[in-house]
Amino acid sequence: MLRRSFLGGVLAIAVTGTVTAAPSPPVPAWRPSFAQPRDRVIERIRYYSDGRRDFAVFRHGTCVVLDPGLPDVDARAASLGALSGILKAHPDMTPTPMDDGNLLVRYNHPAANVVLRDVAEAHWDEIERRHLDGLVEAEVLITPLGPNRFDAFGKQALLGRAYMFMDALAPEIVAVERAGS
Repeated sequence: MLRRSFLGGVLAIAVTGTVTAAPSPPVPAWRPSFAQPRDRVIERIRYYSDGRRDFAVFRHGTCVVLDPGLPDVDARAASLGALSGILKAHPDMTPTPMDDGNLLVRYNHPAANVVLRDVAEAHWDEIERRHLDGLVEAEVLITPLGPNRFDAFGKQALLGRAYMFMDALAPEIVAVERAGS
């Protein structure tokens, strides 16, 4: 049966000349209209890791923590793999309030987004209006307030995750930061 299915697929490609791509993972509609200062995100990740970790930084601020001392080419490959892995598995997030008032959003791979408190406050109208667009179709997140009901903390977590989706869908590594630099 498996052989017949495989051969049928090969014949379909040969006859039609097209390949049907695997379905894309669901993604949220929200693409925040504002960016966070990348230099500040980098500085916060360096602070949170006590300057002891290498990490790659993507265009919208998603950071992937790397194994120590990876050459740049391997660091870039590992970073792309981490974001791809998050996107392929449902992107579970773990938001954590940090001692500086910012929010760190971590995922089921070694990646994180920082939500800078002052940036979130400056753009609160958009966050308030669009945070539910940060959910993917048919997604239900259970919070202490109930299903898909979010307080300020949860809304900021969805903002951080929206940046991760933007980076995962159009990955562009802008820097590889080294421990102690």
